[in-house]
Amino acid sequence: MDDGLKCPKCNSEHVYQDGMLWICPECAHEWNPQAEGGAGADAAADQGVRDANGNTLSDGDAVTVIKDLKVKGSSLVVKGGTKVKNIRLVDGADGHNIACKIDGIGAMNLKSEFVKKA
Repeated sequence: MDDGLKCPKCNSEHVYQDGMLWICPECAHEWNPQAEGGAGADAAADQGVRDANGNTLSDGDAVTVIKDLKVKGSSLVVKGGTKVKNIRLVDGADGHNIACKIDGIGAMNLKSEFVKKA
């Protein structure tokens, strides 16, 4: 680009502007160079819970499980394609950051890397 702006995450020169944000096509990082706080603002945005496709999740969303998941301590399996409604985001141990109830199984925690936003 003419202005010499580079991606703060991967240092790529191939960035483009979309509205108020700049986007890097190589690492998919988005940022606002005029935002106060600089790197602190980027760190806060990265703390959000994201699904397997990179979509931001929030409380009350519906998600779909993308692969079969064995339930630890039982012979039950959460099948891929199972839709889970009304999730709750938690700061759980071992990366389990979604609390939910699944029909036929009950309350359990899931990792966001195994779901996609419905």
